Amino acid sequence: MRSFPIFFALFLTVTSRNLHAQPGEKTALWHGFEKVEFKLNDVPARYIKPRKPLPGNPWVWRAHFPDWHVEMDSILLERGFHIAYINTNDLYGSPKAMMIWDAFYQHLVSEKGFAPKVALEGVSRGGLYVYGWAKRNPAKVSCIYAEAPVCDFKSWPGGKGKSKGDAKSWQQLLDVYGFSEFQALAFDDNPMDHLEGMAAYKIPILHVISLNDKLVPSDENTFPLVERYQKLGGPTTVYAMSRGAQTLEGHHFPIEHPDWWADFIQQHSVPVQKPLSSSAYVNIRAGLPNAYRVITEQKKATVAFLGGSITHNPGWRDKVSRYLQEKFPQTTFTFIKAGIPSLGSLPHSFRIEQDVLSQGKVDLLFVEAAVNDRTNETDSLTQLRALEGIVRHARKANPSVDVVLMEFADPDKFGDFRQGKEPVELANHERVAAHYQLPSIDLAREVYDRIAANEFSWEYDFKDLHPSPFGQEVYFQTMKHLLNTAFQTASSTPANPLPVMPPLVRGSFDNGHYVSINEASLQNGWKLVDNWKPADGVSTRPGFVDRPMLEATTPGAALSLNFTGTAVGIALISGPDAGEIEYRIDKGPYQKMDLQTQWSQQLHLPWYKLFASNLPNKKHVLQLRLAPTRNPKSKGTACRIVYFLVN
Repeated sequence: MRSFPIFFALFLTVTSRNLHAQPGEKTALWHGFEKVEFKLNDVPARYIKPRKPLPGNPWVWRAHFPDWHVEMDSILLERGFHIAYINTNDLYGSPKAMMIWDAFYQHLVSEKGFAPKVALEGVSRGGLYVYGWAKRNPAKVSCIYAEAPVCDFKSWPGGKGKSKGDAKSWQQLLDVYGFSEFQALAFDDNPMDHLEGMAAYKIPILHVISLNDKLVPSDENTFPLVERYQKLGGPTTVYAMSRGAQTLEGHHFPIEHPDWWADFIQQHSVPVQKPLSSSAYVNIRAGLPNAYRVITEQKKATVAFLGGSITHNPGWRDKVSRYLQEKFPQTTFTFIKAGIPSLGSLPHSFRIEQDVLSQGKVDLLFVEAAVNDRTNETDSLTQLRALEGIVRHARKANPSVDVVLMEFADPDKFGDFRQGKEPVELANHERVAAHYQLPSIDLAREVYDRIAANEFSWEYDFKDLHPSPFGQEVYFQTMKHLLNTAFQTASSTPANPLPVMPPLVRGSFDNGHYVSINEASLQNGWKLVDNWKPADGVSTRPGFVDRPMLEATTPGAALSLNFTGTAVGIALISGPDAGEIEYRIDKGPYQKMDLQTQWSQQLHLPWYKLFASNLPNKKHVLQLRLAPTRNPKSKGTACRIVYFLVN
């Protein structure tokens, strides 16, 4: 490939300089600039230093072929950019390469003071790397510049379309990924796949291509990626090179206007943005030493996610699962997805046995409840009893389980922050986390602070307490920071048995569990519906429809339940016709309870109600009947019980 000598005339006038290397580093000249070479975890790496760095040290990260088409790099060096490269050649953007890239990024940003956001430069197969890393780290990328990039490895090196491919490279790729041919063809995370996070961050991309490229045809690579990215709202530019000789079946071509492309990178990299650090919102405490030992030594681990709709919906949960699989490829993971919309700490503490612990030994447990504890108006003491109950119950099942408490964002909490108050839900999560020395993440405060710092907006970026793809990335990046930090600490310290802690509050729900509806003694007006579904067409929640249920609709319908424990309640369905009930324990006075919620008119909602939570730990009798009265908003007097709750 011919270069453009005009761009090097100035740079090559400098033929010698005083070069200073740190321990483990070597320096040399590279087109008149100082090149620093070193090894990071035994992987060769380097960066080129500008003569006068711009404020904030903006940089370009070359994915591959670091000495090919260096015109633009040289211009950017002259303007004050660093140019960096780590040799992950022949790893084809695989998870192994991405872990090396994570370490390289952390080294340059934390140890060398490089800018938190980097411009990625991918040439040919380098496209596999820049898009792979950008999709995993969109908050850390300022823009992407790509030359004839591979955007689907089925095209190259696979040769499964217009490209003839490369059989040797294809086999190498299969080996690196551990794929069979069938698995590779079914792979759905090529650069052109799952671009939602990048698009949400509005990462600008620029592809320079040849319309005559038969090796990496644009019809199979650039054009489908660009079309998908644009439809997701991502900013794109494509420039077809047409001047000069095009070789290697059109894949090699002269780069016209390298100063234009340098302008593109500079425009999106300068001035350097310094977003808030995730570390301010993460408290590692005792860390995750036991989970780390199980993952790295036993190489078989179970990770559970217990939460509401933010855990139920795909997003951060799946990203955390994938991160763990990529970071520890030799470990077999089992993931328990125990998110149920609308449920907070109280329901979690009674369903953890059935929905999580019954599935086997759990090594790492993520818990979130702060959003629904606010919207469900769970009182502070009940929150503490429930959260502590979850931790203690999990540790009874596995004394070595590591638990992470997470506090997600919602606008109500922002109102507390503006008034200088700590939301009760966050305070309770942190109180339990501190007592048991659990890692915790204050994501609510992080989102609030980042919005206040004008990094993004709630309305247009985060959008909802059920986060947009942008918000899911915000959550995941901080979780990834916690995990990386905790694992790094665990790798250098011996594991210690978890201490047996005294209870934080009296009456925690550490023995909370479901009691079958078949245990109740039914009197007049109740029936057992084997496979309940609504007759009114109103929507439901998974797990609370097409299942057995106790149902009564006539006032006066009564039942009783004998139980032993300190707390009792019901898990019910609260729909448009939910009425009121009256209940008493051990023949005390009857008390009334409204089963309607603010959402009942639109949804048959799973709802959890406690009748008592601080009883003597002995045998009791619950009596329950339908009241003749009802909420004015209700269309009936129904009660539908899915489980009884007993601690």
